[in-house]
Amino acid sequence: MNIVITGGSRGIGAACVRLFAARGDSVSFLYEKEHEAAQAVARETGARAICCDVASEQAVTRAFSEIGPVDVLVNNAGVCHYGLISQITPDAWRRLFAVNVDGAFYCIRAALPSMLEKQSGAIVNVSSMWGQVGASCEAAYSATKGALIALTKALAKELGPSHIRVNAVAPGVIQTDMCASVSPEVLELLREDTPVERLGSPEDIAQAVAYLADAPFVTGQVLGVSGGFVIT
Repeated sequence: MNIVITGGSRGIGAACVRLFAARGDSVSFLYEKEHEAAQAVARETGARAICCDVASEQAVTRAFSEIGPVDVLVNNAGVCHYGLISQITPDAWRRLFAVNVDGAFYCIRAALPSMLEKQSGAIVNVSSMWGQVGASCEAAYSATKGALIALTKALAKELGPSHIRVNAVAPGVIQTDMCASVSPEVLELLREDTPVERLGSPEDIAQAVAYLADAPFVTGQVLGVSGGFVIT
């Protein structure tokens, strides 16, 4: 299968690139800034790295014109923001939506023509448990991830008759660069609050993404991968 993964140079995205490439899929991944990391992942896996800011419709259109037909799209690219709603600037708010929501929209629009032509395909959106229940001091991030969940459910209904499945994963606390600014003490508290008594790894999420990419009778679902931190 031809797989496209956004935000594939590190963290969850890189884990997805490694998993799909290891099983023999043809993988292309988009990244914005981490050139050295992207090239390292490309060398390791044989995947194709394409520099692209998903917040730019023009950049996404150019990238997908190079990639060609898509069987599975994984919308993973995302940015976060921590702070009170009264302190986030309008520019920061718009940037979160531009990457996390607009980016997914642009990539879905770019991948759909080939899926519609073949009458098959799968889209997996990487949301968050905060998109399900919200997080204090992460209102903007929670809002973008909630939007992805709503988009997932709506598109599952719209695209189901065309045999295109749309699902989402909702990761919990995952040990990636997004946690780099979190103190060890806070991470330990989060671990203690997780029923399985550990934090998640990028590989945990990649396995869930691969399942949703393959599961032929699953669509419109939000698969929580939080170790039980959030149970809905």
